[in-house]
Amino acid sequence: MEETKKGVLYLVATPIGNLSDISKRALDTLAGVDFVAAEDTRVTRKLLTHYEIKKKIVSYYEHNRTESGSKIIENILSGKSCALVSDAGTPAISDPGEDLVKLCVTHNIEVIVIPGPCAVIAALTLSGLSATRFTFENFLPPQKKKRLNQLDLLKSENRTMVFYEAPHRLLVTLSDMLKTFGDRNISISRELTKFYDETLRFTLSDAIAHFTQITPRGEFVLIVEGCTNAPQCEEELTERALKMATELKNNGATLKDAVKRAADEIGYSKNELYKIMVKK
Repeated sequence: MEETKKGVLYLVATPIGNLSDISKRALDTLAGVDFVAAEDTRVTRKLLTHYEIKKKIVSYYEHNRTESGSKIIENILSGKSCALVSDAGTPAISDPGEDLVKLCVTHNIEVIVIPGPCAVIAALTLSGLSATRFTFENFLPPQKKKRLNQLDLLKSENRTMVFYEAPHRLLVTLSDMLKTFGDRNISISRELTKFYDETLRFTLSDAIAHFTQITPRGEFVLIVEGCTNAPQCEEELTERALKMATELKNNGATLKDAVKRAADEIGYSKNELYKIMVKK
């Protein structure tokens, strides 16, 4: 019996606000697949209707990703092609599409990306801060203790840092950043490509003063300057790398593997970390 040819998963980037920000290739892909997997079927239906595309849409989001993901994989294995979209921007960035891609890799299913809008990159290019090296930190934990711990781990980070934040948590996050990082430069973008699109550039203290007077509205992308105090950054970076390597070694990793993994994760010299670990 002839083996059924597998379908393909397409990762299709969709507009982050302005419906015109979609490529012809993305529209052709959405029109050509057998079905579309969407984070919110209502949002995707609006997009497809705008471009007169009639297509079956299945729900795939955080709380049904296990069950829905299995069904999507079954359909692709049976020969059907699927376009995965998020509510806005590039799927698999800060959404459960990451898990679906992993499932496809496990089942040897081809994954093709149709690139396009991404709020992280859009806000970073607008920030006026260094975009040569940056780290995406997503949403910080809502719990105060976990949030402060996460920020504490980042205070020696010398790359530009990118965060997402909701309007009701913006002031708390800015205040915690000021306490942890000091008064660094920050660029704040909201409602990118929409009617109220706005990018503001402040110090953290000025940003707090601004949003204390003006109620935050919309979804925010925060671009925070990395640590510029070289001696302090280097010392804290060494401490972080040493701590991680020690924990990895204590959990059974070889010295070589512990050093490599910690150095890669923290962005520290493997040779320097190895020398420090050997002297311990």
